[in-house]
Amino acid sequence: MSLTLHWFLPTYGDSRFIVGGGHGQPAGVASGDRRASIGYLASIARAAEEFGFAGALTPTGAWCEDAWLTTAMLARESERLAFLVAFRPGLISPTLAAQMAATFAAHAPGRLLLNVVTGGEAHEQRAYGDHLSKDERYARCDEFLSVVRRLWAGETVTHRGAHLDIDAARLPTVPDPVPPLYFGGSSAAAGPVAAEHADVYLTWGEPLDAVARKIEWIRGLAAARGRRLRFGIRLHVLTRDTAEDAWAQAGRLVDALGEDVVAAAQANLARSESTGQRRMRELHERSRADGTWRDPHALEIAPNLWAGVGLVRGGAGTALVGSHSEVADRIEEYAALGIDEFVLSGYPHLEELYWFGEGVLPRLVQRGLFPQTGSAGTGHTPFLPRAVSS
Repeated sequence: MSLTLHWFLPTYGDSRFIVGGGHGQPAGVASGDRRASIGYLASIARAAEEFGFAGALTPTGAWCEDAWLTTAMLARESERLAFLVAFRPGLISPTLAAQMAATFAAHAPGRLLLNVVTGGEAHEQRAYGDHLSKDERYARCDEFLSVVRRLWAGETVTHRGAHLDIDAARLPTVPDPVPPLYFGGSSAAAGPVAAEHADVYLTWGEPLDAVARKIEWIRGLAAARGRRLRFGIRLHVLTRDTAEDAWAQAGRLVDALGEDVVAAAQANLARSESTGQRRMRELHERSRADGTWRDPHALEIAPNLWAGVGLVRGGAGTALVGSHSEVADRIEEYAALGIDEFVLSGYPHLEELYWFGEGVLPRLVQRGLFPQTGSAGTGHTPFLPRAVSS
């Protein structure tokens, strides 16, 4: 079994500390010590492709730069890396979205993956002029993806639905290959839409038993429709030569957070309608209440799974923290559950990519979980992952 690894592009800025933002956070709240210039993001993209990562997730929302435009520029700055472009069905017509994907695929063949974000934040959706309820957004997403799939198949599409009304839509060219659809969502409304349309179901990092239950749920819904999905997980990583070094760095990350910063971030995140976001907040709820969150080990909710990122960041709020071998162990455990793809990140995104690529990847190669990719290097950065003894 070979895993598919993706990295993350921080299109809102980067830092040596945790950068907030996402899910309910106001526009402009996410910013770091480093500007998310095309040059900096290109450095991350080139390093990721040198290490053999398949793609890079690019977020969507009012708190970051536009994913389509940013990745279109980055495609010229890299050679092989695919871009997992997050986008919201309610904010664009399905015909235009299908056309944009086809155009991207024509100019960067095989380098587009799409992450469908239905939208868990009613207040943010309203800022874009979208006033549907959460359940209505999922119903519209179902219609949207049906139209997109038919357009990519070369059909002329007329659709009369509860939320979309399309007349004789057709694309001048269809994408080849068709971009795979990634989809996340933990609510009852999300499951059937994921099972019907997704190629890869994404979950945020939770303890193994919770992830296993989610996989079983989606797998059952998909089987009832005669479909099989792949599964992916979104996690941050903090990996060092020793566990002590990794936890010391986790301590430095929480030391930099003020009580007021955490309280403000949690107040914003509490507005979210996202079931997944509520689950992320629950992971550190007790530590926030009793004040133990400043001890990084108090937020270790499962072996090497740390909930500290979610103190100020919306969306994915957990990180694998530990020695390179420990992080590789945890990845292997998620893989044994049926997780095929890992979408990873860390602070800062360039340096943590090097820690992971030079520390964890060789161990995954040694275990047969990741291919040796060194011979395919482009020469942009002078390093190769090699198998080492644990």
